[in-house]
Amino acid sequence: MEPEKSLPQEQPAHEAPAPEQRGQMREVVGVFDNLETLQSAIDDLLVDGFDQSEISLLADEITVREKFGESHIPAKELEDNPATPRREYVAPESRNEAKAALIGGLFYIGAAGGAFATLASGGAFAAALATAAMAGVGGGVLGGTLAALLGMREATWTQEQMSHGGILLWVRAWDAERERKAIDLMTKNRGRNVHAHTLAAVT
Repeated sequence: MEPEKSLPQEQPAHEAPAPEQRGQMREVVGVFDNLETLQSAIDDLLVDGFDQSEISLLADEITVREKFGESHIPAKELEDNPATPRREYVAPESRNEAKAALIGGLFYIGAAGGAFATLASGGAFAAALATAAMAGVGGGVLGGTLAALLGMREATWTQEQMSHGGILLWVRAWDAERERKAIDLMTKNRGRNVHAHTLAAVT
């Protein structure tokens, strides 16, 4: 009686390494036509569990020009280029808090400095308070001016973005599910040319 022949063993399937294991990362990118739809998309992403650190935008025009030697490069030429310079996303409430702190801080510095100078010269306490109020107003005006300049800078950045054909938004996607979710949310908020890509991982 011949011995039974053993059937060939099925070889275990080897899973492909994740992009991060290959020194790569997956992202979703899209273009938005205005700040309202951009902010709506970002808000939805944050509500859905994406972290603010996973969201990035195109850098200012000076930085882009320094990187590529030219300005007003179309968004479609920037969106998938790993060399495209970016900036971190900062929530509107954080920007407003920074402006308020700037105004308040300069008001305090101006007031305290004026009062100290009055007292140091032998002035009465009441006079020091009056000086503090006047100096504080001056510091507050300066702070308000600087805050207005910050607002102008944001408006300039938006205009620069539109010169590329729209505002670029990148979102890090750690797995296929997050990738699909980011595409859905960005598309729902009127993002154009929303798609995923693979880039060299940032170390």
